[in-house]
Amino acid sequence: MQIPRLHPDTIEEVKLRADIVDVVSEYVVLRKRGKDFVGLCPFHDEKSPSFTVSQTKQMYYCFGCQAGGNAIKFVMELGKRSFADVVLDLARRYQVPVQTLEPEQRQELQRQLSLREQLYEVLASSAQFYQHALRQSQGQKALQYLQSNRQFKEETIQQFGLGYAPAGWETLYRYLVDDKHYPVQILEKAGLIKPRREGGGYYDVFRDRLMIPIRDVQGRVIAFGGRTLTDEQPKYLNSPETELFSKGKTLFALDRAKDGISKLDRAVVVEGYFDAIALHAAGINNAIASLGTALSLEQVRLILRYTESKQLVLNFDADKAGTNATERAIGEIAELAYKGEVQLKILNLPDGKDADEYLHSHTPEDYGELLKNAPLWLDWQIQQIIQDRDLKQATDFQQVTQQIVKLLKNIANSDTRNYYVSYCAEILSLGDTRLIPLRVENLLTQIAPAAVTYSKPVSAKKAWGGGKSSLSISNSPLPTERSLLEHAEALLLRIYLHCPEQRQMIVDELEERDLQFSLSHHRFLWQQILEISSGDGETQNFASLPNLISRLQDRFLEFDSEIGLISHLFHVDEKNQKEILRTPQVVQAAIACMDLVMLEKRYRHFLELWQQTDPEAEPERYQYYYQAFYAEKIKLQQIDRQRLFSITELL
Repeated sequence: MQIPRLHPDTIEEVKLRADIVDVVSEYVVLRKRGKDFVGLCPFHDEKSPSFTVSQTKQMYYCFGCQAGGNAIKFVMELGKRSFADVVLDLARRYQVPVQTLEPEQRQELQRQLSLREQLYEVLASSAQFYQHALRQSQGQKALQYLQSNRQFKEETIQQFGLGYAPAGWETLYRYLVDDKHYPVQILEKAGLIKPRREGGGYYDVFRDRLMIPIRDVQGRVIAFGGRTLTDEQPKYLNSPETELFSKGKTLFALDRAKDGISKLDRAVVVEGYFDAIALHAAGINNAIASLGTALSLEQVRLILRYTESKQLVLNFDADKAGTNATERAIGEIAELAYKGEVQLKILNLPDGKDADEYLHSHTPEDYGELLKNAPLWLDWQIQQIIQDRDLKQATDFQQVTQQIVKLLKNIANSDTRNYYVSYCAEILSLGDTRLIPLRVENLLTQIAPAAVTYSKPVSAKKAWGGGKSSLSISNSPLPTERSLLEHAEALLLRIYLHCPEQRQMIVDELEERDLQFSLSHHRFLWQQILEISSGDGETQNFASLPNLISRLQDRFLEFDSEIGLISHLFHVDEKNQKEILRTPQVVQAAIACMDLVMLEKRYRHFLELWQQTDPEAEPERYQYYYQAFYAEKIKLQQIDRQRLFSITELL
């Protein structure tokens, strides 16, 4: 709508009443830190919080992207909305009287503002009508269905405002228009009635159906879902799209689940209304439903506002339709999942049951245990690929491999991709561990042929060739070397940060082998760790460093460019947890990889010097370089024989 210029008094009053913590909390999970609040910035992708909100100053600021301002600017920037639109929205929310600079336009503005208020009012009245009808004789069939079939208690029925739409064609219409005197146009705009095709007049959209109110995040009724009590199709009928309701942007029960999602740091998405209601009735209050449609990207982003670690569990039915729905949902949010921006898990309940059915014969604790052990979405997809396939048959083996390669190619994070390459290689080896390295190399070659050739040391004979060689060997890490080093160093640092009992061992190993972190961002992080330990005067007792991660994060607020490269090390997801559980063996393996890369660098360095030295002009120097590179070659061969794992098996 066209919004006239707002009076400065209205703007100032909105600024005074709209608390910035209250406003920002609608979109960002905030945690108290000192006198301020912190959270993940909604304006750019980040894995550790650099977004701060000051309640005393009524301002927000992000140390990562430098976004900042007051509550009005926050909503403007986040929703790409105009200043006047945001002020009006906040004015309605905080009940601030709206004044304009053009008095003649005030009436039209109030009319437009009141349309939404009228829609909210008529939908609330409809919800009360349906709840009343459920208690009448005509609603007994619906009430019995809720109590017997669904086993809902009276408390649950009331909490979710469940009701019944009578069978008559104009029952709701007569109540709202004749008795309550609502305008017909408002009922139609609210999606409650439709005009007849012939003869004029209107008829009720919902008839002889069990009614479920759909609410927005603030708990206001914005639409309805109706379940038939007969054989009428469709089985479930939703309100049409209205000014208040958009199916692809709404989640059932989010108003009740948002606090639970924030507290438990995990959201559970189910298919149906009754699945979500049953879970809440069982005390699992972080459950929401997707209104029978594929989970959209907008819905996911709405959910993720309330979970700091971005954990999302899809619990759709395990039958073919449910599996297809899960695949569609994954397809919608795959980009976020591949990037690691959402920790997506898939829960299929035993015997193909939905959540409501499962809770009829199991306890909430049983369901919670299944949630806890739900596989990551990639694990679930891999199991779907190999399901009902005989990998001993050439055709099935080839088809499964092709699908796995297609899946692995989409994984952007190299750590995650390497982990799943190793995991899939184990599956394809059919229990024969001798085949795992071969399967790993096969998968890597198909995923990125140009990036997986491991560079073995060049023999002296080939390098020299009996005469002066034109071969030029760089002393910088090769692409695969760089990847190996990146993974090994990152893994070692992550273990140091999250496993205090391993810290002294890591320090001792690095000192004994005279190793340094080669990559600049890892070296920078290690330097900060050493400075903190030196500052505490506890350099000989690294395991006792208190609040190390928190202190590092505070320190890195001053270093914007570096934090982006290492912030992921401060957090542990499901895959990282599996990795570091194998300490101290993993520590030894990571150290060995770093050692291997350093040996190769020294080998190439001395080989290059040897090639560039004239044996006749400088025979002693020539012999020295030859002995030096040959000694490094022997060490490489020894460590290569000892290294019974590939890079992907390590990481």
